[in-house]
Amino acid sequence: MKYVYPAIFTPEDGNILVSVPDLPGLHMFGSSLAEAIYMAQDAIEMWLWDAENKGEFIPPASGQGEITKLCKFPDQFVNLVAADTDEYRRQNDTRAVKKTLSIPAWLNHQAEKANAPFSQILQQGLKEYLHIVQ
Repeated sequence: MKYVYPAIFTPEDGNILVSVPDLPGLHMFGSSLAEAIYMAQDAIEMWLWDAENKGEFIPPASGQGEITKLCKFPDQFVNLVAADTDEYRRQNDTRAVKKTLSIPAWLNHQAEKANAPFSQILQQGLKEYLHIVQ
C-alpha cells in the first residue's frame, strides 16, 4: 500500500527532529534534511508494515494544515512523507516460506530429470502473475 503522512520537522542542535503525530510514538531524527526525510520514510513504512501484518487499525493521515497547527516553534515546518509498505516488505521481509503444492506426476518427472529449480521457477511465475517488476 502507498501512504502519505504529514510530519513535523524541528531543527535542533545541528539535527532535525521529526515526529509523525498521526502515528503514535513515531519520532526520529537526522543530521541533515535529506537524512531526516529518509529516516521518516523508513520509520513510517516500518510502523505501517507492522500494523498491516498484525491487522491493526491504521490511522488516516491528517491534513497538512491540521498538523501545522501543532507546530509550537517558529523554525518548525511540516512536510509530507510518502511511504510504500509493499516496497518495504520486498526489501525487508525476505524470509523463505514453505508451501505445499501439487503438480501432475508427469510434469514433476520431467522437471526432476531436467534438475529444474522448483522454488526459483515458482517465484518467477508468481512475480509474472502478480505483475511484480524487480
